[in-house]
Amino acid sequence: MTKAELRKLYRSKRAKLSDDEYREACDSLCSNFFREVDLNDIRVIHTFLPIVKNREPDTMLILGQLLLRYPDIRISVPRVNADDSMTGYYYEGPQQIVNSGLGIPEPAGGIPTEPAEIDLILMPLLAFDQQGHRVGYGKGFYDRFLISCRPDCIRAGLSLFPPEEKIDDVAEFDQPMNLAITPERVYRFEAQSAGG
Repeated sequence: MTKAELRKLYRSKRAKLSDDEYREACDSLCSNFFREVDLNDIRVIHTFLPIVKNREPDTMLILGQLLLRYPDIRISVPRVNADDSMTGYYYEGPQQIVNSGLGIPEPAGGIPTEPAEIDLILMPLLAFDQQGHRVGYGKGFYDRFLISCRPDCIRAGLSLFPPEEKIDDVAEFDQPMNLAITPERVYRFEAQSAGG
């Protein structure tokens, strides 16, 4: 399937989740994250903040557990700039977060995170395939942001659904993932070039 087809399909799948199904899936995904992802050498995690009305995986569950259980790990959250680039800011608490004009929760300001400091990045996605390619919302925010991160930065996508076999129109610019975390399991991918 193409990215456009997958976006339409998975928006629909998300919309059909009941409140209980959504909450249960988010809880299971959070459990899998902490059970399966080695955080011993992680100093900075960059994570998206969820648009809950769009049924995005609720990263606030992960963020809350990180603050409680891993106080030495710093958390970075993204803000989209006017030029469609993305800047991370160190998370200072809920008072720092506002809704953008597009309804996206993001930091109003704070201390910027240097992309080179990020060890693990949690990315939103609508769908992904068995090769580690993701389908986002189509704006390319994360593809551009990842280019500025270290090559050894772990790239993890969060999905409430299992992978598709293959995305038909992967582009050279698309940045593949190392991990995809779902309510059922964590998928691990070999390092590869986009489009390969």
